Amino acid sequence: MPKPIPHVLLFLLILSSAYSIIIQCPEIEKEALLLSFKKSLEDPSNLLSSWNTSNCCNWKGVVCSNVTGVVHQLHLQGNGRYSNSSLHGKINPSLLKLKHLKYLDLSRNLFDGRIPSFMGSLTSLEYLNLSGNGFYGKIPPTIGNLSGLHTLDLGGNIRIYYVDDGWHSEEKLEGDSVEWLRGLYQLEHLNMNLVNLTEAAPHWMQVINALPSLVDLRLRSCGLNFNFVPPSDDVNITSLAILDLSSNNFESFPIPNWIFKQSNLIFLDLSGSQFRGPIPTISNITKLQYIDLSFNYLNSPIPDWLYSCKDLEFVSLEYNSLQSRISNAIGNLTSLTTLDISANQLSGEIPRGILNLCKLQELKLSKNMLQGKIPDMPDLFLRELRLSDNNLSGNLPMSMGQLYNLKVLDIENNKMRGVATDSHFANLTKLTSFVASGNYLTLNLSSNWNPPFRLQNLKLGSWNLGSGSHIPSWLETQKSTLGDLDLSNTGISDTVPTWFWNIPFLNISHNQLSGSIPVIGYVGGIYLNSNQFSGHLPRVGNTVLDINLSNNLFFGGISHFLCDLTSKDWRNLNLEGNQLTGEIPNCWMKMPDLAVVNLGLNNFSGSIPNSIGVLKSLFSLNLRNNKLSGQIPVSISNCTELVVMDLSENDLIGNIPRGIGTSLTKLRLLILRSNKLRGTIPWSICLLNSLQIFDLSSNSFSGRIPQCLSNLTAMTVKRNLSDYIGISMIGPTSMYGYNFIDGNFLDSASVVTKGKETHYDTILSLVNNIDLSGNKFSGGIPEELTSLVELKSLNLSRNHLTGSIPKSIGDLKQLESLDLSRNILSGEMPNSFSSLSFLSFFNVSFNNLSGRIPESTQFERMDAWSFVGNYLCGPPLTKKCRGDDDDDVKEGGNEDKYQDDKPEVEWLYVFSSLGYALGLSAFCTTLVFKRSRRVYYRLLECMWDKLYVYYYITCRKLTRRKAQAS
Repeated sequence: MPKPIPHVLLFLLILSSAYSIIIQCPEIEKEALLLSFKKSLEDPSNLLSSWNTSNCCNWKGVVCSNVTGVVHQLHLQGNGRYSNSSLHGKINPSLLKLKHLKYLDLSRNLFDGRIPSFMGSLTSLEYLNLSGNGFYGKIPPTIGNLSGLHTLDLGGNIRIYYVDDGWHSEEKLEGDSVEWLRGLYQLEHLNMNLVNLTEAAPHWMQVINALPSLVDLRLRSCGLNFNFVPPSDDVNITSLAILDLSSNNFESFPIPNWIFKQSNLIFLDLSGSQFRGPIPTISNITKLQYIDLSFNYLNSPIPDWLYSCKDLEFVSLEYNSLQSRISNAIGNLTSLTTLDISANQLSGEIPRGILNLCKLQELKLSKNMLQGKIPDMPDLFLRELRLSDNNLSGNLPMSMGQLYNLKVLDIENNKMRGVATDSHFANLTKLTSFVASGNYLTLNLSSNWNPPFRLQNLKLGSWNLGSGSHIPSWLETQKSTLGDLDLSNTGISDTVPTWFWNIPFLNISHNQLSGSIPVIGYVGGIYLNSNQFSGHLPRVGNTVLDINLSNNLFFGGISHFLCDLTSKDWRNLNLEGNQLTGEIPNCWMKMPDLAVVNLGLNNFSGSIPNSIGVLKSLFSLNLRNNKLSGQIPVSISNCTELVVMDLSENDLIGNIPRGIGTSLTKLRLLILRSNKLRGTIPWSICLLNSLQIFDLSSNSFSGRIPQCLSNLTAMTVKRNLSDYIGISMIGPTSMYGYNFIDGNFLDSASVVTKGKETHYDTILSLVNNIDLSGNKFSGGIPEELTSLVELKSLNLSRNHLTGSIPKSIGDLKQLESLDLSRNILSGEMPNSFSSLSFLSFFNVSFNNLSGRIPESTQFERMDAWSFVGNYLCGPPLTKKCRGDDDDDVKEGGNEDKYQDDKPEVEWLYVFSSLGYALGLSAFCTTLVFKRSRRVYYRLLECMWDKLYVYYYITCRKLTRRKAQAS
């Protein structure tokens, strides 16, 4: 007989049964969710498939009260806007029927439109997360009515749309005011990442200061600033554990001190916010685990307090101007997994304290001024070691081969010397990237060496490969994985293996490689410049981004090379210095994204095609030293991004198109020398206030030199190397084949200055040059030119200029070269010439200048021929001025300034014969070497000037002697 159930147990069973009946969501809430809310949504992946039973408390994402059964929480987060597992559509106001809803998470879905204002009526909410959707427009201020909120997350909302060339952001959430936040006085977690708060920026800090309970504050990329008012240190917030103010606009302000008084802070991200000045030396932060101050303008040593944060796991201080040494106290940070202090101004040796960081996985110290040897690191578990662009010396430590977990090793551009052997790579089985170009290392591997790794990136530029002049055979073991190979400047003189042409990014430039090139397949960038490749240009695949075939022996036309192309993503094209012929084809519309075009130093003929104007992204155009004719196409004015234009040394005719001045406002280099251009300088040129090299020499321009050239204000600004003339590149295309600084393409140009042609690249940004020589300009030298106070070279020679030299010429204190020769200038030389202390080349010969040459240490060191053909006196001429202690001084005439102790008349015939022979040989040489014809002309002209002077002096001597004899 079964035992009777005790009364207490029976009571509990009855209560449990009753309780299970009670836990049913109210019918009104079920209808609100099922009939209205769900029907307003698109659910392609059936995330809400369980919403079909009678009790909504059992539905996925729905959490009910354990007591009353009312809906308390909705967990409906998706998997991101690019996933199919996300909800679409509109948020239905039926949610208002959920009177007791405390928790609402609709994040990472595809809701779009504006945030419904009725959200502010869900007054029971304590948690609201709408992040990662497509909401845009103004944030409804009614959200400020949710006074019970502890968490508000509106971050990451961007409205996107799809067009032919990819995804584009169109609109973000905006807040023209954040005053509504004051009503959320219980708020602990606030995320407004990517919300545009530019209009609210002046008062954002005061509002945040009214939320004293904040523990987590995230305002990344919100357009915040301090409105030109230094931030106050009087802040009520004391409980912050997470602070993210990255990617804002706090330009010219230091990091506020109140941030470093947050003793509970464990996460701090101020990266990319343009803070300036030192990192504060005093801090209460001791619990910090993550700090990112990268991409600012911080200029102090690394503060000592940082070395005391023993819980730190992540440190990024890259791309600042931090100075001094890395302290050995870095060894205290034993929890550290990532240390990135690259791109600063740190000096000294790599501290041995780093050897204590047993958890360190990423060590990045590139782009500093570190020196000494790389220390042995046998006990570290590094996955990435980046030490490039320093002054490190010595050999690779043998312990490098014991870093079993190493995937990336970057020692590029140091001063390392020595021999790398099999042992250095013995246990690097996980290595995928070895970047070591720009050192003085030698590779000495056994003949049957089989690499333990499979590399994706290998860069050994400038190494001695230890294989004589051949490409190492072991490279073929890597062909299935290699995506980026650099063997530039390694002295190899081999033929290229066929499998090389399938490497996506290949740099074998500056060698002695030869042969023809087959079809180049699916590559992104190929750099074969400065070799001995020959034949017709190869066909290229449709994935090409970058191609540099300059300074080889290619010949023939380029129509098949360009016009059969199917890639629309081509960025850089360099065919300079070959033997290419024919016309430049008119199919540039097939390459609309081209940024760099260099076809200079070839034998192209015909006109510049009009379709060049479709290149709206064109940054640099170099067509110099060809046989191009016709006019400069007006369509070139459509290339509004153009910064460098060099059309020199061709046979172009006509005027300068006015649109060059009105449309190409970013031009910094305009070089049109040695053509057949004519007309006047259009007034629109004066609108080019970024212009720093302006060369119209050796043409047939006429008229007056415009006074408005003083508007070329770039020639009044002092620049440094960081103001390079270049263009930002992305990805492996920014690595080589051209000159680069910090991943930016660096242009180059040939500039005539100081009487010779000089090629500039890395210091091109420092060159300010005006050259109008060899034309037919008339009138005076505009005094306004002397306002261009950073001008380095001014050449107005071989024109028809009249009047006097401006007295303010001495204002051009940075001038290194000044040539005013062969004009009709008159008057005295201004005394302000003595202010030109940097002048190293000077020529005022063959004018009508008179009087004393101003006293100047620069002039005293110059040759007399710089002053001949005038009525000048005084050093460096031998002619004395009136009043000097010399009885032989005579007025009038010009002969005395030419007198010297040269030999008698027989030398006249010698030099005359020599001049004739030299002129004839130069003329004949130009028929063979077309590219150098203008260099020969300049040399010949210089020689002729000197011969003319000597001939004149000698003749005057003979004339005077005959007169005396008679």
